[in-house]
Amino acid sequence: MLVFIPAETRAGELRVGLTPEGAQKLIKLGLSVTVQEGAGEASGYHNDEYKAVGADVAAGSGTLSSADVVATVRPLANEQISQLKSSAITISFLSPANDAQTIKALADQKVTALSFDVLPRISRAQSMDALTSQALCAGYRTVLIAAERAPKFFPMLMTAAGTIPPAKVLVLGAGVAGLQAMATAKRLGAIVSAYDVRASSADEVKSMGATFLDLGLDEVEGAGGYAREMTPERAKAQQDALKKFISESDVVITTAAVPGRKAPTLITSDMMNAMKPGAIIVDLAAESGGNVEGSVAGQDVKLNVPGGSITLIGCKDLASQLAVHASKLYAQNVVSLLTLMTAEGVVTPDYSDEVVQGSAVVFNGEVKNAMSREALNLPALATGESE
Repeated sequence: MLVFIPAETRAGELRVGLTPEGAQKLIKLGLSVTVQEGAGEASGYHNDEYKAVGADVAAGSGTLSSADVVATVRPLANEQISQLKSSAITISFLSPANDAQTIKALADQKVTALSFDVLPRISRAQSMDALTSQALCAGYRTVLIAAERAPKFFPMLMTAAGTIPPAKVLVLGAGVAGLQAMATAKRLGAIVSAYDVRASSADEVKSMGATFLDLGLDEVEGAGGYAREMTPERAKAQQDALKKFISESDVVITTAAVPGRKAPTLITSDMMNAMKPGAIIVDLAAESGGNVEGSVAGQDVKLNVPGGSITLIGCKDLASQLAVHASKLYAQNVVSLLTLMTAEGVVTPDYSDEVVQGSAVVFNGEVKNAMSREALNLPALATGESE
């Protein structure tokens, strides 16, 4: 069976769906691998490296029409989907609610579309968890951006000219990205504190060397260890409680997300108005709606506060900014998922397997994900038929 890796088409995306190392592993499984010419160049993986491990390199994306499996980072464009054969399998990030029209196109083409956005968070799927691997990259990169843009040192420095106090960094959200942000900020010498709606994350926060903020509010935890959406009343209470800590911080990093939904608003304009002049806010969730009121993905916003201004940085393509290692980790996620479904060189998704069932937004042309069906105004499937 043929696995095809096309070049990414979305502007700003530098990652590749499979590295030469990953291609070699798939070939050992008995699969054939073809990579579009130049697909790995932006992430440091060259055509000759793919050829050296036994993969073919093809000019253009014409191989889409004959591919059995197509692996990308971002979802395929509609014009690419129209080239797929009906039995094809696509593997990528694919938001069940936000990519509804792409999902409809995949269903119309009668393919199977597996998404890392909804892959179950269970122990046997850890090696396939691309959300985690890419969040690790994003959390690390977020702190480097904050440190570069902040008008002060992160570490405490004792010099002949006087002592420089350490920066105070507040991280909101203690998922993988948030924990990596805490660890990186701590390594840079900052005083780090953090908050998450899940009280169960307190021990993880402390293990990163950060202080967990207990706001005395009820816990908000959903399935799979993710946070769930808050009621407006709960969100307002949290914002009021956080205002004091945000006003004391030199850097605030927001990382909160609810899978398949718009990112929750954690910081309002009123809260930012109380911040110190020169403070930095880095909104990692800007691409999914933003944790900060007024943030724009890929843009800096200057906001006036009493005595000066603060900078709100809306993040975009963070993992892509570490394309070499982000691609390496993502490729292993792809390999692990394909290994689960491959026997004797044939990829056969088994819908009775909870990993396949959970990640299959579309299976054999039928939209299976409940959020996707809702977004497309399709009737709910019978119990046991959908994710």
